Amino acid sequence: MEKATILVVDDTPENIDILIGILGDDYKVKVAIDGPRALALVTKSRPDLILLDVMMPGMNGYEVCKLLKQEPLTSHIPVIFVTALSEIADEAQGFALGAVDYITKPVSAPVVKARVKTHLALYDQKRLLEQQVKIRTHELEETRFEIIRRLGRAAEYKDNETGLHVVRMSHYARILAIKLGLPSTFCDLIFNAAPMHDIGKIGTPDAVLKKPGKLDADEWRIMQQHAAIGAEIIGEHSDPLLQMARRIALTHHEKWDGSGYPNGLVGEDIPLEGRITAIADVFDALTSQRPYKQAWTIEATMELFDNQAGKHFDPKLVAMFKEILPEAIAIRDTYLEN
Repeated sequence: MEKATILVVDDTPENIDILIGILGDDYKVKVAIDGPRALALVTKSRPDLILLDVMMPGMNGYEVCKLLKQEPLTSHIPVIFVTALSEIADEAQGFALGAVDYITKPVSAPVVKARVKTHLALYDQKRLLEQQVKIRTHELEETRFEIIRRLGRAAEYKDNETGLHVVRMSHYARILAIKLGLPSTFCDLIFNAAPMHDIGKIGTPDAVLKKPGKLDADEWRIMQQHAAIGAEIIGEHSDPLLQMARRIALTHHEKWDGSGYPNGLVGEDIPLEGRITAIADVFDALTSQRPYKQAWTIEATMELFDNQAGKHFDPKLVAMFKEILPEAIAIRDTYLEN
């Protein structure tokens, strides 16, 4: 088993020699004779624990500890102050800065060994728990994403889709978001939220949803309700993914010129994720074969997009989508219907 690394920071060589003598057999010991050198060492190679003198010329131990705790990459390293200062106020200041313990000089070998061993064990346990939490959190996120994808597919199956529609359109939405230069968090969210865009169709009567002919005015009003139903199904939630999924469900049928539904939003009043999803959804709907229609050609589809830029679609997004069209075609070819 690899030895833990202890950084000893002290401006007095004799004190350093004493601590090396106490700890050298059990640990890999590194030394620094002042604060700046200690910070430089920690930046290059992070130790498992730091024994830090308080009274040093220039930058004292309290200042070193404060800087360590302000930096995310070093804030987790346990710091034990080793000092001749023994007043309660001195100890309180050290703990307030984030130190885990306080050893007074002259040091006792058994005390140093015991304190170092204890805090390394606690540090190891903390790292193990953090790793387990990270793994479990990842598992929960993956489960949540899969549930959302499955619900999205459930809505598509009800609408005589295969389920691959939500896969393709979510990919289209993500690559368009990436092309726009949006943050990776947004791109990941829209990829996982877009499959929920038509979840409201679960609440649409089959007589309307699966009618082979053209819908009459009353039936069309019922069909349009699926956007609001979808938002109601997803509900209000603090989770960013569900918040975006709700906005997409509610707004992906809004149109740039205000002629869409359910709220007749205009232009940039339509959330960006709704505008992106509208393009991804329509592109896939047109270029995919269905029992009731043949797939449109890419040329015919893009001609419609050109005609509807500034009407149905955000014109800037249409221009961006044309630039990533080869990627979109590759996605379509990867997830073709069987």
